[in-house]
Amino acid sequence: MTAVPPLPEAPPLAVGRYIGRLAPLAVLWAVLVGLLGWLLYTRALWSEESDRANVREWLDNTRIFRKTLAELVREYVELLTAESRGIDHAERVTTKRAEIDEHLRAMVEPTRVYGGQLPLFPNLYFVEIEFAGITDHDGNPVAPIGWTSPKPRPGGPAQQQLRTLEYQTPLTRTSGTATIRCVYQLHSFNRIQKQQDEYRFWQMVAAAILVPTMLIAVYLVGRFLRRERLRELEKWRAAVDAEHRQRELLAAQVERELIERHLLETRVKQQEAERATEELTRKLLEQELEAAKLANRAAAAERSALEMRSQLYASIGIMAGSYAHNIKNLLVRPNDLITRCMEATRDLEQHHMLAEVKNTLATVTERLQQILRTVRRDPTNAAITSVDLNALVRETQHTWAEMGREKWKLTLIADVPPEPAVIIGDLSHLQQAIENLVFNARDATFEMRNYLRDEAKREVDPAVRKKKLLEAAAWRGEIRLICRSDGDHIVLEVRDNGIGMTDEVRRNCLKTHFTTKRDNALYEGYSAGMGLGLSFVAMVLEHHQATLEIDSAPRHGTTFRVRFPRAPSNPPAQSPPS
Repeated sequence: MTAVPPLPEAPPLAVGRYIGRLAPLAVLWAVLVGLLGWLLYTRALWSEESDRANVREWLDNTRIFRKTLAELVREYVELLTAESRGIDHAERVTTKRAEIDEHLRAMVEPTRVYGGQLPLFPNLYFVEIEFAGITDHDGNPVAPIGWTSPKPRPGGPAQQQLRTLEYQTPLTRTSGTATIRCVYQLHSFNRIQKQQDEYRFWQMVAAAILVPTMLIAVYLVGRFLRRERLRELEKWRAAVDAEHRQRELLAAQVERELIERHLLETRVKQQEAERATEELTRKLLEQELEAAKLANRAAAAERSALEMRSQLYASIGIMAGSYAHNIKNLLVRPNDLITRCMEATRDLEQHHMLAEVKNTLATVTERLQQILRTVRRDPTNAAITSVDLNALVRETQHTWAEMGREKWKLTLIADVPPEPAVIIGDLSHLQQAIENLVFNARDATFEMRNYLRDEAKREVDPAVRKKKLLEAAAWRGEIRLICRSDGDHIVLEVRDNGIGMTDEVRRNCLKTHFTTKRDNALYEGYSAGMGLGLSFVAMVLEHHQATLEIDSAPRHGTTFRVRFPRAPSNPPAQSPPS
């Protein structure tokens, strides 16, 4: 669409173009003003320069003892720097210095005595000859030679009339310099006043010439700018008239383009709406497809979990059934022998002891059946009751402490408070989980004892090897069961001083069928290595809403820390079977 141009505004003043046109005239005028100012300035200062030239001529050409001051200074410096020096050299230097000093006094005394009476002579206040870069026969810098008038210098406004003349006198055979410095005052006041009046006169002449010239130049420039401005305004009015006619011609075209643009925008919006609808439909289809994929993945994951759980339960069941069957077969013969001994003996004390052994074997058989039922049951179908965790830990320590001390060669300690710690859970599952943690700690102590023995056997020194073997034989494992309260949780810790775990083993120890145990790592024929104990513990704790933390380091023991939620109320707890 062709946009309707707005009416043009009045053109601004083209200052740059005007400056370009006036530049030659301005440069000529500036040259003339500078030349006039320079002439007036030199005309006003020629008297002072003339006086300075007269004073210098007087200092250079005055002859007191047939020689000028410059000649005396030159002879003095040549005498100081002479290479061949006689016996009277120092006396000659002193005499020449005194001659210069007398020459200065003879020059300036008449001006002081007859101050104001000698025409064209100034009043002198100070005359000095300073030597730079020149040394005497001892290598010391030469002191300046000067004369100072006893008459004090004028003060107040008259001090501005003092002038200083300073110049260097030429030397021939030395690299140093001799500077003559003279402070004087023109004694003719009316001459100075005349110079000042003449300077002011020429200032007025310059102002009288420059001001009218400036006014004429400003008038001519203003007239030129006004004429150029009027010419540009005429051009602008002609452009405005042409623009007005063009606007009238383009009005119909603009209206037609507006209508076409509206139709085009409507068509574009319809196309965009169709594309948005198609995009929305596509996104909905993609979301449905993604939801179907996620559902399939979830179903597959659930099936995989069920299969793994079934395999785990099957493995545990097979293992437990095998153990139970073997143990039951082993217990048949002892039960029969004990029964026959009880029938044959007539000693009441022996009969009582044999009865106690038979009852113990019956308890073992019953416990074995209970364990078999527990491991074959799905942990999700647990028998939920209130359990005193402290009592369960004490019962576990009582059950396995004697066997640990006599056969496992370790100490099993229960550190629990006397008050109950009630949680909600399955007693049988919790009992098996705690015992699995105890058995895992027992195997770690076996590994640690074997490690100490292997380290001692690798020792080269027989005495040290024997000592380490004795220490390894005397080493005892320790398992500590600790139960404590922590806010809304009850914490159970199972600590051991066994072989410990690396970071990799600690990350994978809860996985099913993962194990690092060897058959020869245990003690007295206890074999392991199926990798089901800790995975069963993890599953039980998960269904009890408990968390498990593992702290371990190689050869520094392991701590399993379990956090159980405390029961919301304190109903009577179900104590573990004795």
